[in-house]
Formats: sequence, structure tokens, C-alpha cells
Amino acid sequence: MTKKHILVIEDESSIADNITYALTSEGFTCSWVGIGSEGLAVIKAQHVDLVILDVGLPDINGFEVCKIIRKSSDVPIIFLTARGEEIDRVVGLEIGGDDYVVKPFSPRELVARVKVILKRLSINSIKNKVITKTFTVDEEKRRIKYCDVGLELTTYEYGILKLLLTYPERVFTREQLMNEVWSTPEESFDRAVDTHIKTIRAKLRAIAPQDNSLTTHRGVGYSIKLA
Repeated sequence: MTKKHILVIEDESSIADNITYALTSEGFTCSWVGIGSEGLAVIKAQHVDLVILDVGLPDINGFEVCKIIRKSSDVPIIFLTARGEEIDRVVGLEIGGDDYVVKPFSPRELVARVKVILKRLSINSIKNKVITKTFTVDEEKRRIKYCDVGLELTTYEYGILKLLLTYPERVFTREQLMNEVWSTPEESFDRAVDTHIKTIRAKLRAIAPQDNSLTTHRGVGYSIKLA
């Protein structure tokens, strides 16, 4: 089996060394760069399975690097930051991050998070496509199309939307969505679901401005209706 390629974009060499050692010890292939522009060049030139991205880079803010990556790739991104405020976590999720780790952290914990995200991309893959009038779900390729346009979704956005499409018009509470989509829901927070729903809705409306597929049930949760 081909080893998964992890790109580490981190300017502190001691932190990067610990991360790459932990990952290679678990069988991953690692690339390390110290600035955002070099990381973008690697992603453009090579296949990368997951990016570990420091927010406080010396040349480009990590959030800006993520925005650039999301213009052309849905590669999973885990943010590293010295800041632990909830607003920073929300911003990271809103712009397309898949997870968020606050320094100082355990390299073993980070590796565990990497494994969870990569496993989620591959489990329960099936070859057939689930097609509705407006949505096409290809689980093997982990792709969802809306009105024949491919959606660029993060890991959790894909999981939430696929779950809602599997049970149209069923109302899921935030807790239910977290239990079904997150492997370790206790490590996340309620607003994460709201944030992901907001970004999914924005992506649907970027394709169809009048879209109202996602329904908010105030005080309860969310559902999706199919045309």
C-alpha cells in the first residue's frame, strides 16, 4: 500500500522535527517546509494526502494559505496555533480547515488526529453513486456534486452533507451530527456544527443563489430537503 504523504508547513524546526518523526514512525511519508509559499509550491507540484499548517508563518498567515489551497484542492488541513480562543477555531473551520490543534500539543495526539481524518476519507467507500435530482454523491471518490457542479468540501462538511442526504427531511440535532460525523465528538464543540452548516450553505448558494436545501430548525438542529 502506498504511504500517505503528509505536508508539514511549520517555521519552528524543533516542532516540525517532532511532528515528522512521529509521523514517519507511524509509516507516513513527510515533507516539511518552513514558509507558506513553499508549502503552496509543494501542493501544486506533488500529491499530498493531508496538510499540517501552522497559523503563525513568517511570510503568509496560515489562514491565508488555507484560503489559497481551497481554491483548487480539498486536501484535509489541520491547523497548528499558539492561540486557543474559540473565535480562532471558528475562523479556521469557516475557511476550510478540518481540525485544529493548539500548541503545545502531543505529537502522538496529532498523529491520532491525522489517522482519524484519513480513515474517515476511506471507510465505507462504495463504488456506486447515490443520485438525486440535484445532488450526486460518489462515496468512492468522496465527492458530492450539486446541480452537476462539484463541491469543494472539507472532511466534516462532506460527512455532514452526506449524512443529511442519506436521510432527507430528517432533523438531526447538533449532538447527533457530531456523533455520526466526528470520530471523537467530545473533542469538538457545538458551534463547529453551525460553522460547517454555514459554509455548506454558502457553497450551495454560490452555485444556486436561491438554494434553500438546508433547513435550520431553531433550537433543534438541521435537515435537508430535496427538490
